[in-house]
Amino acid sequence: MRESLLGQSRDNLLRIFAELGLPNFRAEQLYRGIYVQRVEDFSGLTSLPADLRTTLAERYTLERPRIDLVQTDPDGTRKYRFVAADQAAFEAVYIPDVAHGRKTNTLCISSQTGCSVGCKFCFTATLRHHRDLAVGEIVGQVMACSADVGKLSPAARITNVVFMGMGEPLLNYDNVVSAARILIDPNALGLSSRRVTISTSGIVPRIYELGRDLPTQLAVSLNATTDEIRSQIMPINKKWPLETLLTALRAYPLPPRRRITIEYVLIKDVNDSPDDARRLAKILAGIPVKINLLGLNAHEGTALLPPEPERIDEFQQILFAAGYNALRRTPRGRQISAACGQLGDRTA
Repeated sequence: MRESLLGQSRDNLLRIFAELGLPNFRAEQLYRGIYVQRVEDFSGLTSLPADLRTTLAERYTLERPRIDLVQTDPDGTRKYRFVAADQAAFEAVYIPDVAHGRKTNTLCISSQTGCSVGCKFCFTATLRHHRDLAVGEIVGQVMACSADVGKLSPAARITNVVFMGMGEPLLNYDNVVSAARILIDPNALGLSSRRVTISTSGIVPRIYELGRDLPTQLAVSLNATTDEIRSQIMPINKKWPLETLLTALRAYPLPPRRRITIEYVLIKDVNDSPDDARRLAKILAGIPVKINLLGLNAHEGTALLPPEPERIDEFQQILFAAGYNALRRTPRGRQISAACGQLGDRTA
């Protein structure tokens, strides 16, 4: 089986070409061909000699993950299901939006085919089989979805990428970091580090490493203000409880004028009380954050329910009064099970 060069770093391509006895500039041409020109076949790499293209095609492939299904929500959200060679399925979600008068098109990508963290409000946690996605499978989601989006409009393009799809990104740390480096490399996919966000449920040791390894944005799925409740809905809290997690956030090396995003999924009669809001304001004191409030998105994998809209409003107002930037996120893609906490192959 031919090895894929999609997802390979510049340094890896330099090593491969050195082993083939080829000069460095040929590896540079291939790197740009894959990520800037976005060729899908070696025949499109016309900057390389024909005999080299033939040699590469005999040994390697540039194949992207295969889009098996595209679903479109009336709100414009598009959900992509990918199927790998081993038949593992994973999903990505394209969310077009208008924010502050500018067009913002966000792609939510997956890092695993399932998730072992086991959050009680997330459908992905109910999937039996999961594995880490390879670097090429992660980067390939962005490239394949970008190509599809480009067909919708000549001006359409993905402006933001968030690692908030299926899986816990920091449990696939090396591949996620390698993929993110390709995303933000100006000589590759060229996204600003401000426009790439890596989310975590709270894998504390990896948070410390991430702060050293990448300049991308950090989002933390918090969802509770006491260890008792957080351990009930997020079992990972038993290993890394709130105070340990908050200590890591206080130490996180944020670039100037940036904030950590706190994701808080509100669940009826679980974590949505005024007391919860006041505790949230207290435990986050001193940490540069912005808070995203999301009502639970219902699905067949949980009996938990979203709060009434008035309850979310009250929660938000308490955070406003405490001086926090608390945004209430509008669910997107619910009709195609593409909203937060709903991702996962239902055909298996």
